[in-house]
Amino acid sequence: MPERTRDGAGESGICAGRVVIVTGAGRGIGREHALEFARQGARVVVNDVGVARDGAAAGEPVARTVVEEIRALGAEAVANTDDVADWDGAKALVASALAAFGRLDVLVNNAGFVRDRMIVSMTEQEWDAVVRVHLKGHAAPLRHAAAHWRDEAKAGRRPDARVINTSSGAGLQGSVGQANYGAAKAGIAALTLTAATELARYGVTANAIAPSARTRMTEGVFATMDRPESGFDAMDPANIAPLVVWLGSELSAHVTGQVFEVEGGRIAVASGWHHGVPADRGGRWDPADVGPAVDKLLAAAPPAEPVYGS
Repeated sequence: MPERTRDGAGESGICAGRVVIVTGAGRGIGREHALEFARQGARVVVNDVGVARDGAAAGEPVARTVVEEIRALGAEAVANTDDVADWDGAKALVASALAAFGRLDVLVNNAGFVRDRMIVSMTEQEWDAVVRVHLKGHAAPLRHAAAHWRDEAKAGRRPDARVINTSSGAGLQGSVGQANYGAAKAGIAALTLTAATELARYGVTANAIAPSARTRMTEGVFATMDRPESGFDAMDPANIAPLVVWLGSELSAHVTGQVFEVEGGRIAVASGWHHGVPADRGGRWDPADVGPAVDKLLAAAPPAEPVYGS
């Protein structure tokens, strides 16, 4: 059996034999996911419609380019350009994996774009477009992949399947100028928790990442950051892929319903909302008494994380 190296594909690797869909895989973080899955033995469906940074139609053949890179590694891949935020397009994406490789083991939802604007000047179209591509663009592929895995489980072929969603610090803490993006990413975190609970019975885990890396969506923030003398570029999007590939492997079967923050060489488990210690009056509150009670609760609560950009 040939050995696998970082620069080439063989028959070993922690995802050997698995079939993976990666959405938004034509550039940036998604491209690095697709390449690393291939290095680790997976067969990859590279999905990307080839749009511009703000979602404007561009028709660039970026999915095909990544497929060619994967095949140059000696691995298998096919390109797909379905719109993941379209219900039928997402169904066709799942069907393309089954048609090409006969199975589906991993869904990595990564596709998205930004249209940043302060909330007071955001247009309805800017809101709808970003929420659609991120939130619906996660929900639609997940729905059709989940239906396939449910059918497999009911047929006696219990999957060992994985869903990895892409949230963001903007969704966990908020981000000035990104109300549309942050709201969608917060929704993705909640979607992940729900999916982890609903799909466990079918042999499916669901986790999410909140990555920080240099991409088209963050180029204005990270593009000018200096690389350290060590040569390690903490903002290289390739740094995100190892966690995602591990989450897509059979080794991660015990991990579900988690949101991981990942940046450079750092991985952390994000702690989400928890029930706080209540002030219980034992009956209905008088509005005049609510303020002092809230002040006392806030004084005892841990401080909130600051909003990005505040």
